[in-house]
Amino acid sequence: MDFKNLLVKIEDNVAVVTINREKALNALNAEVISELHDFFSGYWIKRDFRCVVITGAGKAFVAGADIGELSALDVPGAAHLADVGQYLMHTIENFPVPVIAAVNGFALGGGCELAMACDIRLASDKAKLGQPEVNLGIIPGYGGTQRLPRLVGKGKAKELILTGDLIGAEEAHRIGLVDEVYPAEELMAKAVEMARKIASKSEPSIRLAKELINRGVNVDLSDAIAMEKTGFATNFGFADAKEGLKAFLEKRPPKFEHK
Repeated sequence: MDFKNLLVKIEDNVAVVTINREKALNALNAEVISELHDFFSGYWIKRDFRCVVITGAGKAFVAGADIGELSALDVPGAAHLADVGQYLMHTIENFPVPVIAAVNGFALGGGCELAMACDIRLASDKAKLGQPEVNLGIIPGYGGTQRLPRLVGKGKAKELILTGDLIGAEEAHRIGLVDEVYPAEELMAKAVEMARKIASKSEPSIRLAKELINRGVNVDLSDAIAMEKTGFATNFGFADAKEGLKAFLEKRPPKFEHK
């Protein structure tokens, strides 16, 4: 699968996807959104990876949406753009395998929304994150007003969105917006290391755990626990579960077949 704005490298069951519009600070224009959607939609055609790392070329992860495109929008056009952007974030959030954001620099507006749609967010100590849309007289449109409070709490989300302020990686880590912070020169190695660890586990079990977490946080706890019971029982029908338990008893590493 060839892309104009994405660099894709697949190795050791890990796909590293680099948004490559360095001169535009990797801004999410319509073409980038379309290519990201094509990549994630094409997963079922070419299933040769079990974890994804998303990052950006140069000094930015994604420094927001393309302002030139936004400035030309009317109300119907903005509604369509929100549909397209939100659909991409939903696709990433519910992608069958885990997606790690390696936030190497600016993750602003749509870039912050992209990171929040990922399962795990790792940041460089040089990263800056925020939802500064109000500085342009607009609001987030790719899920920022909904995912941010779910990650950092309603009050802190309101502070960040209503002031448009940017925060550094350490503050983002303190409030729960990113999960780990690394020196800039170590970020990608750490992200790939984590991705390889995840990819070494049983793919159907990882997929099931991710699905249950995503579904469970949006329902009542008793309903979520019931979903977990069903998933737990289903898991015992997987060949990998039998192999993993047998390997433990035999004191050897498991040889998962990912089924």
